[in-house]
Amino acid sequence: MDSRIPRLRRKLARIPYAPHRSHSFGEERHAFRLGRRLSDARVDAFEAEHDVELPPPYRDFLTHVGGSGASPYYGLIPLERCGLFTMAPAAAADGPRGFHRAYRPTRAGDLFLHVIERGCSDLTLIGVTGPLTGRVIIGNADGFWGPNVSSAADFLAWYERWLDQMAAGRDNRALELTSPRLRRHPHEYRLAPKL
Repeated sequence: MDSRIPRLRRKLARIPYAPHRSHSFGEERHAFRLGRRLSDARVDAFEAEHDVELPPPYRDFLTHVGGSGASPYYGLIPLERCGLFTMAPAAAADGPRGFHRAYRPTRAGDLFLHVIERGCSDLTLIGVTGPLTGRVIIGNADGFWGPNVSSAADFLAWYERWLDQMAAGRDNRALELTSPRLRRHPHEYRLAPKL
């Protein structure tokens, strides 16, 4: 288990639910509470079914913290409802890139797991293959904006940043959970500036 897990649990326990605190749609759905932790067997079954390995920090979160609920926006999606996506090819004139639903097995592009519900066609994903493995990506399925890659090293760092922002009284509009552009492999992903 990652050493950050107990600290995340303590931080989340100190943040009471306050309606509309984060100014994001859907927070009332999770009310800053997590769903049950997942068993290793359940995560193993998901990985086998989809022919992927979840990044260890995200897997540790699911098995030691919670399998759904408290997160920005509508909340963490239960693993059985998470879908795989690929990033659309680069748009003409370096425009924003969307995401397409992927069905495994596929080897056409890097894979991203949709892990947080944001509403409409907006996505919060984690890279599960390729150079962005483990990184949190915010994007739009239709390519209306983004994608943006978080400056946090992994899901646990990203989640802790969110908890710290909530504890400090900031809302989701000030989260700065993404970075202006990915500094590694920019020629491959051509990411749009942060909105």
